[in-house]
Amino acid sequence: MTTEVDYYELLEIERTADDATIKSSYRKLAMKYHPDKNAGCKDSEAKFKAISEAYDCLKDPQKRAAYDRFGHAAFQNGGGGGHHGGQGDFGAFSDIFESVFGEFMGGGARGGGRPQRRGADLRYDMEISLEQAFHGHSTDITIDVSGPCDSCHGSGATPGTKAKTCTTCAGHGKVRAQQGFFMVERTCPACHGAGEVIAEPCRTCRGEGRTDKTKTLKIEIPPGVDEGTRIRLTGEGEAGARGAPAGDLYIFLHVTRHSLYERQGTTLYANAPISFTTAALGGEIRIPGLDGEEHVIKIHAGTQSGREMRHRGAGMPVLQGRGRGDLVVRLEVETPTKLSGRQRELLEEFRKTETGEECPQSSGFFAKLKAALG
Repeated sequence: MTTEVDYYELLEIERTADDATIKSSYRKLAMKYHPDKNAGCKDSEAKFKAISEAYDCLKDPQKRAAYDRFGHAAFQNGGGGGHHGGQGDFGAFSDIFESVFGEFMGGGARGGGRPQRRGADLRYDMEISLEQAFHGHSTDITIDVSGPCDSCHGSGATPGTKAKTCTTCAGHGKVRAQQGFFMVERTCPACHGAGEVIAEPCRTCRGEGRTDKTKTLKIEIPPGVDEGTRIRLTGEGEAGARGAPAGDLYIFLHVTRHSLYERQGTTLYANAPISFTTAALGGEIRIPGLDGEEHVIKIHAGTQSGREMRHRGAGMPVLQGRGRGDLVVRLEVETPTKLSGRQRELLEEFRKTETGEECPQSSGFFAKLKAALG
C-alpha cells in the first residue's frame, strides 16, 4: 500500500499559503532536489517528482480547491492532475519548471520565433536656460550613431544575395538540449541567435547590416520642462543588427542657474531688496518676469524682512497642461549704511518717539523721513 504525502507538507507550507508563497517554496525545493544537482540519487529524483506533482496541483485554483475538499481522491480514477508516469511526467514537470524558472532560462520562449536584436538606446544631455524652459525651445543636435548600411540596406548580405535560414536551429535562433528531466534552451552556436546565416557578408558593414553615421535631429522642447525632464525620440538610437528595430534616443534636460529666480516645480522664487522706508510706510516694487512683463508687488506698511509675497499665475507653465504656477517674492529690508546729516537727524527723532521722549504726529514724521531717505 502506497502512502500518499500531503501536498502542503511536501512543499513545506501552511494550508492558507498564498500563490506567491507556494511558488517561492517550490522554487527553493526544486533547486535543492533537482536531478542535475543530485546525479544518481533515486531519493532526490523521487522527491523532485513529488514536489513537482504537488506544485502542479496547488498552483491551479480549481485543482487546489478540489484537493482541499477531497484530498488525493479528487484525482484518482481519471480525476486529472495525478502522477501517471512515463513521458507525460517529463512534459508536465518541464512545463512547471520552465514557468517558475523561466527568467533564468532565457524567458521560456516555447514555440516562439527568433528574437530580433534591437539596437541600443542612447542618451544625450542638453543644457537649457530657465527662459527656454519657460517659453519652450526648438534646436538642432548632431550625434554620431550607427544606422542601416547603405550598401545592403541593413540585410548584412552582399547586394544581390540574401541570408539563408540556419539549418542548425531551423531559423529559431535557439537550440534545445536535454539535461536530466528538463529541456534547456540555448542560443544557437551556428547563427548566434540570428536564425539566419549569411554566406556572403556585405563588404561595407561586414555582415552587421549597420555602419557609423552622423545625423542631425531637430529637438522640440515644450514649455514647462524641469531639471531632469526626459524627451524620448523613438527609433533614433543605434540601428539594430541585420534590419532589427533601432533603439531610442533619450534627451535629458539640465536647466542652468538663473541670476534672479529659483524654481521649485511650477513656483518661481525671487529675493527682492526694499528700503527701510518702503518697509515701514508701504509702497510697491516691480519684478521683471520670465514672460517679459513687469509684475507689481504691493508692500504693506510695517512689512518685516523675510516676508513672502505671492503673485498668483506668474510662475512656470504647467508641462503639457494648462495654467501657470505662482511667483513668490521674498522681501529683504535693507538697512542704510551711509546717512546724511539730515537723515541721521530724522532717525534720531524717530528713535525718541520709540522711547517715548517725543510723540510727533506719525504721518508727518514718516513723510519727512521718507523724503530724506529717498
